[in-house]
Amino acid sequence: MLKGLKVYAFYLAVLSLFRLVFIFLLQSYMGPASGMGDILLALWRGSRLSMQTAGCLALVSFLPALFLHYLLPKLEWFSWRVLNGLLLAMLSILYVASFPFYRQFRMNFNQMIFNGANDDIYALFITMIQQYWLPVRLAGALLLAYGLWRLLMAWLKWTPLENFLRLMRLPLVVRLLGRLAFLAGVYVSVMLGIFGGSLGWQTAVDWENAGVTKDEFLNEAILDNPQAVYRAWNLNHRMLACNGLDFTVEDIRSLAALLSGRQPDSDDLDVYLQKIAGGAQLEQPSHVFVILSESFANWPLLDKYKNIPISQGMRALLAEEDTDYCPTFLPNGASTVSAVTGVVTGFADANLYLTTMPESFKEPYVTASAPQMEKLGYATNFWYAGPATWERIGAFTQAQGFDHFYSRGDFGDVPGSVWGCEDEYLYDQVLKGLSDAPSFNVILNASNHSPYDVDVEAKGFDKEAVRATLPPEAQNDEELLRELGHYWYADRELARFVKAVKAKYPDSLIVIVGDHGDRYNIDKTPSTYERYGIPFILTGKGVHKGTLLADSAGSQIDIMPTIFELIAPKGFTYMSVGSSLTTGNRRGVNYGFWITRNAVGKADTVPLLPESLNGGEPPVIDDQAMQDYINAVRSISWWRPKYGPILDASRLEGRE
Repeated sequence: MLKGLKVYAFYLAVLSLFRLVFIFLLQSYMGPASGMGDILLALWRGSRLSMQTAGCLALVSFLPALFLHYLLPKLEWFSWRVLNGLLLAMLSILYVASFPFYRQFRMNFNQMIFNGANDDIYALFITMIQQYWLPVRLAGALLLAYGLWRLLMAWLKWTPLENFLRLMRLPLVVRLLGRLAFLAGVYVSVMLGIFGGSLGWQTAVDWENAGVTKDEFLNEAILDNPQAVYRAWNLNHRMLACNGLDFTVEDIRSLAALLSGRQPDSDDLDVYLQKIAGGAQLEQPSHVFVILSESFANWPLLDKYKNIPISQGMRALLAEEDTDYCPTFLPNGASTVSAVTGVVTGFADANLYLTTMPESFKEPYVTASAPQMEKLGYATNFWYAGPATWERIGAFTQAQGFDHFYSRGDFGDVPGSVWGCEDEYLYDQVLKGLSDAPSFNVILNASNHSPYDVDVEAKGFDKEAVRATLPPEAQNDEELLRELGHYWYADRELARFVKAVKAKYPDSLIVIVGDHGDRYNIDKTPSTYERYGIPFILTGKGVHKGTLLADSAGSQIDIMPTIFELIAPKGFTYMSVGSSLTTGNRRGVNYGFWITRNAVGKADTVPLLPESLNGGEPPVIDDQAMQDYINAVRSISWWRPKYGPILDASRLEGRE
């Protein structure tokens, strides 16, 4: 039991030290308003949470040793050595991996580690080698584990107190009291381990209530790596079980009615999704393009960054008379697959992994983009820079009604990374594949993605000119410069493609959005708006300044309704959860945030807490109306793809 307590104390010390070093090395991600008091609170709160982690880890090696102590005493010490060696290797690998993971996702381990199981494993492996120096990091982690293991073994062998007590001839009463005190200490340690630094569940600390500081970075640092993995597993389990959402059929009916402006008098959800186009605002274009540009965030297009020469292509496009722009737009989710599902199916991210659900492969959803564009006379094509097997994207898009799917395997031997061919070659393939027949094309590129290995300097990127425009603290950040170079490349190739399309098919309509933001910023602690916002750019014949509402805002589920209202004849019936930015859409919502033309905020707080887009005073919003909109979009996007059109409470029976 004493060995078990020593192991418990050792793991608690290691986890606490890991946390301290993590905060120290990544302190640049901490908000400027955070001080020593916040750091101490995070360390204290984290140590309490880590009592639970340390207890679990100690139990793994204690229980086998306990049985071996009585059954096979010669193997007891071997058990302590082997099991703790494995546990320390796991801890060290997770810890070393947590640094690049945080830099990439601004979070401790989250659901993205489970999304990776559906991703291209080979591409992930190559990326980890090329960008994150996997062999070096792994060697460092194993060396760290070995050093910790030697310390733990020495700590277990260090027994001066026990030897001292054996030499002393203490009275029986004192020895009995000492044993009672020891057992009481064991009991307290066990309780602290079970309840996360508390003696009861009422004050227990767990991953859901641990983040109590005002700083997002410190709140993430509170979670030790095993707790972060447990959080990711828990949330992924909820997603797979659809437990992340909890609406009754009555809730959904009322919310759907509010969203559609109808009476809540039908149990057929599709009644509320039906919309009628008001009449074409443009001559029907020969080709329609929706370009999902990898990691194409909106912040480089803001005025405060106009002197940084990485977005000249889009800035020039925005200045043209046939282009309009909504700067208040949100991605559907935190990853590329959410953008794909948003555009392909029309549903918001609602804790469903649509590319893996059997329901997605039975038939296209009524809100799917491809079948509705076919009704307008368009052949439908999906163009992807990467492999067809990624996220089952080839099978998924065709199951959802696209006539043709093209991926890197169709393009021949073209330059690129493990994630896909370079943008210029993708766009070249698209242009070659077009004909005079009307077509609807969704294009997903991949160059602006780790491992960021396009030779952008050879392609004309002036790194030193960009470096000179950065703040002093960022000028020596070579990794950031490499990332900015890839944004420059994506921007340039987008502009070239748009110009080529307009020259060849001048009556085309082109929509440009990022698939997501939230990968890199110049500011280590960007505002919510700068971190998550993506651009919505509309260009083509007939488009003009004012085509979009002056106060429009939206998310990726609003792309197709906007296109329908621009090109569909009056009376055309279409189905969508979102609505057009040309008629009435002044708010957007996604997996975690909402946005309007002058405010942004997290979607899961009650009440909602608006943040100004420009750092001024928080604007006032209609809290109830926004809450209803968030819940309506989420509940419909959860029920309809999972359970079908009919609101039937019996479908929820037996749900956990």
